[in-house]
Amino acid sequence: MGFTGLGVIGGEPFLLPWLPETIVAMADHLPVIVLTNGTLFSGVRIERAAPLAHPDIALQISLDSHLADVNDMARGPENFAKVVEAVPRLIERGVRVRIATTTAGALDDPSLDPLRSLVESLGVAAHDHLVRPIVRRGRADERGLGIAARARDIPSELTITADGAFWGSFGPTVRAGRLDTDLLLTRTVLPLSVPADALLGALGVMPDGHDANLGIR
Repeated sequence: MGFTGLGVIGGEPFLLPWLPETIVAMADHLPVIVLTNGTLFSGVRIERAAPLAHPDIALQISLDSHLADVNDMARGPENFAKVVEAVPRLIERGVRVRIATTTAGALDDPSLDPLRSLVESLGVAAHDHLVRPIVRRGRADERGLGIAARARDIPSELTITADGAFWGSFGPTVRAGRLDTDLLLTRTVLPLSVPADALLGALGVMPDGHDANLGIR
């Protein structure tokens, strides 16, 4: 159908103890990226991560500042310390790690240089450090933060949640306690061919956007 990869998001996916084996099974079909906060990789869980050393699997972990207090304001208490400890341990075990940084400033802001150096020191390749803007949806919209993006500016990533299937990962946001439905494709998620066909149908009539220029992709 033309899909090029699979993504696993949450909540925190690695609360599920059986997830590593499931991800490996998924990678037999398409490359997989798992979004995780990176805070659970210690003790038994770091050993359970061993199967994720796979050429078609990557873990994406958020880190927004080289300063622990600044990062933890957005990501939660002790997030910085746990991530900085977990990333090298994962890389030592052959797991590919991507770091995602969300910024309210310019993507090439020199103030991000210390963070780039930190990420490099953790063993993450430069091309695996993603710096992206805040998108004005959900709580960011309530606070007037980030860049405004229309549907055509958001990459077409079929996103399945308990509420339905959405145009992209920015789709199932919540504003003032209510789910945003402007990017909802269908409430029917099974069989997967239904939401997949809905996305492909919408894609066929969607004009080109500016996601690359906005730095979202």
